[in-house]
Amino acid sequence: MTITLATDLCKLFQIRYPVFLAGMAGGPGTARLAAAVSNAGGLGTLGAAYMDPDTLRHAIREIRERTNAPFGVNLFADRTPDDNSRLAEGQRVLNGMRGVLGLPHPREGEAIRTPDHFEQQFAVVREEKVPVISTAFGVLPKEMTEQAKAAGMRIVTMVTTVNEALLAEQAGSDAIVAQGSEAGGHRGTFDISDRPMGATIGTMALVPQIADQIRIPVIAAGGIMDGRGLVAALALGAQGVQLGTRFLTAVESGAHPAYQHTLLSSTEESTVITNVFSGRPARGVANAFIRRWDESATEPLPFPTQNTATRDIRNAAAKQNNPEYMSLWAGQGLRMLTSGQTAESIVREIIQQAQGILR
Repeated sequence: MTITLATDLCKLFQIRYPVFLAGMAGGPGTARLAAAVSNAGGLGTLGAAYMDPDTLRHAIREIRERTNAPFGVNLFADRTPDDNSRLAEGQRVLNGMRGVLGLPHPREGEAIRTPDHFEQQFAVVREEKVPVISTAFGVLPKEMTEQAKAAGMRIVTMVTTVNEALLAEQAGSDAIVAQGSEAGGHRGTFDISDRPMGATIGTMALVPQIADQIRIPVIAAGGIMDGRGLVAALALGAQGVQLGTRFLTAVESGAHPAYQHTLLSSTEESTVITNVFSGRPARGVANAFIRRWDESATEPLPFPTQNTATRDIRNAAAKQNNPEYMSLWAGQGLRMLTSGQTAESIVREIIQQAQGILR
């Protein structure tokens, strides 16, 4: 008996398998990785939140050179301006870490200025006719939603609660990613003003509750690493899955070797949800950076100011092969990671295992 696993999601996004690559911004999610997942029958996604418009355009064109299959671009919908009111307090903590890495201290009183490329990024995505655009931290603004739909693009929104899923559906999203608390990287929670660590509902509880409340397809995310997770997600009412952590150690991954090594030696107990790297809650492997900041008892600066303030430390740590001061984003399924697999092999393995279970 042949099990196709072709859900309505596959028809909507014109893909062979209901497997999405998470948009992993900041390096791990390369154009090569996105193209490889798309070539394997899933939907590759480029994490473009930190890319300037020219870099984004180049990456999109590289994906197109590598695949004729559909793919997506993920952007951050949070456009909160910088808040430098507590910058000196934050820099005092960070300067202690800069001392460890041999970095100079910023000039006293020098303000943080984070570039806001969102409108330009969206323009590039539209001009390059990218098939799918997805957002984290909120819905695509109304005007952009109308432009995307007029261009024939599919819109995907990451959510962490039922109410966010309803808002995304009302805003015109074609599908939503239900992100459980097991997921690695940033929490997709829209508003963190009253919950600094974001919504933390587990995937098993979140997916069926969202599926019962909305009409558009649900893509499950958070702790899903293999075919068992795919089958479980389908049983819970999802029409597909999104995986990020599973691809961090793929051959095509852009994750730093020291980052990958740390992940491969970690367990289900290694990660924490923290907001000390960016000012927004995200799940990653605990390290010296997190411990030192927590010990300071200092509240992180708001996003994106904290993210920009910590960038020199994270970049220097990468150059020095020092994972203790890098942001090691990862989900809770770390014991299921493998080394040396191609993205195509990972997708094939997930599908074959799922088919075997269903058969």
